[in-house]
Amino acid sequence: MDYKIRTRVSRIIVEDKIPVDSEITVLGLARTVRIGKGVAFIEVNDGSCMGNLQGVIVDPARFPILEKILTGASVRMKGKLVISQGKGQKYELAVDTVDLIGGAGPDYPLQKKRHSFEFLREIAHLRPRTNTFGAVGRIRSRLAYAIHEFYQQRGFYYVHTPIISASDCEGAGDLFRVSTFDPTSIPMKDGQVDWDQDFFAHEAFLAVSGQLEAEPMALALGDVYTFGPTFRAENSNTTRHASEFWMIEPEMAWAELDDNMDLAEDFLKHLFRYALEECADDMDFFSKWIDKEARQTLEDVIQSDFERITYTEAIKLLEKSGEKFEYPITWGVDLQTEHERYLTEKTFRKPVIVYDYPEEIKPFYMWVNDDGKTVRAMDVLVPRVGEIIGGSQREDRHDVLLDRIKKKGMTDLESLEWYLDLRRFGTIPHSGFGLGFDRALMYITGIANIRDIQLFPRVPRWARF
Repeated sequence: MDYKIRTRVSRIIVEDKIPVDSEITVLGLARTVRIGKGVAFIEVNDGSCMGNLQGVIVDPARFPILEKILTGASVRMKGKLVISQGKGQKYELAVDTVDLIGGAGPDYPLQKKRHSFEFLREIAHLRPRTNTFGAVGRIRSRLAYAIHEFYQQRGFYYVHTPIISASDCEGAGDLFRVSTFDPTSIPMKDGQVDWDQDFFAHEAFLAVSGQLEAEPMALALGDVYTFGPTFRAENSNTTRHASEFWMIEPEMAWAELDDNMDLAEDFLKHLFRYALEECADDMDFFSKWIDKEARQTLEDVIQSDFERITYTEAIKLLEKSGEKFEYPITWGVDLQTEHERYLTEKTFRKPVIVYDYPEEIKPFYMWVNDDGKTVRAMDVLVPRVGEIIGGSQREDRHDVLLDRIKKKGMTDLESLEWYLDLRRFGTIPHSGFGLGFDRALMYITGIANIRDIQLFPRVPRWARF
């Protein structure tokens, strides 16, 4: 059977590229099947777009195979594209031949009704066939392309940082270890695990970030970006946390904090504009069925000039607000989502970039300001969710960086010797940030749970499929 000469449904009903009366072949999954005495209808979806193409079969008795075509079956239909005689679609296929490629019985879980997200997580291998998760898959692909487009057009180089790392970028300790040791017989030496006998002869972890490894490339090539999976062994069961997720992390040489803020604002606007303009069909679906404010939310961000305030200014505004926050606000505490949303939704009514955070609550690699109390960190906050991007100007002074590492209690200086070398040999001011791709997709689509953005989510006590 030749499946190559097929016409994608999107070419017909979205792009409108197929002339009427064309003889075409369509392959896809049957969404609905209705068989009458003189005519039968099969609606087929091939995943290329939200819509289905209806096949019309006159005198269905000619095709006994129709009795075996149930919802979920994969079929091939050949015929002529014609103007639809019914309501709800512009075109339909006048079917000459129909073949059953792969059957689906009456126990097929995705019948023609709305299913809860909780139910669909239990059948994550089938949920991409639903309207919602088909749209998620398409928009995820298109926006991945938009990310590369944004950075490539600006002269950034795409670099592949390791997934297995010997460094803890954030210093938080929420790491997945990578080891070949038999857990029932771990070699010990002087009362400690003898890592010298492990595969890498050293402790190794799944990377929490590509930042540290991207910095040497930025100092050599100028501007680079990573886009890949990262991992956090954080026992958090919120709707925004996953143990495995994708991150976009640009790193710019000869760039200070203002350059970082400019890039972050431009990047978000590019992604949101691309979603609205290039993924209009799927965005219409999200706006209708998932979040009626999805489109307007993105348009508001695109049209805004992001406010920029220091952390100290933010604290003063929150203290003067008179708002009764669940988490008390005082200088030195990390901002919580409720604080961030207050700033974006009530104080400024637009995105806000907060910068110059207390050094005690930020990682070791951030540039220390002259006051000795704050670092050149920045968080980009957007209405409805709060922080969406976090970044900083990196500390490029060797002695200051070494002092920060020691203050953070990071005793394994040997594992960071290469990182310190970057400051010893031709140090360069540089800056960067990270955007969690999955969280960005949540914001764009209006989907409330990160488990419904990822194909097979990895969260505490759940790693099925």
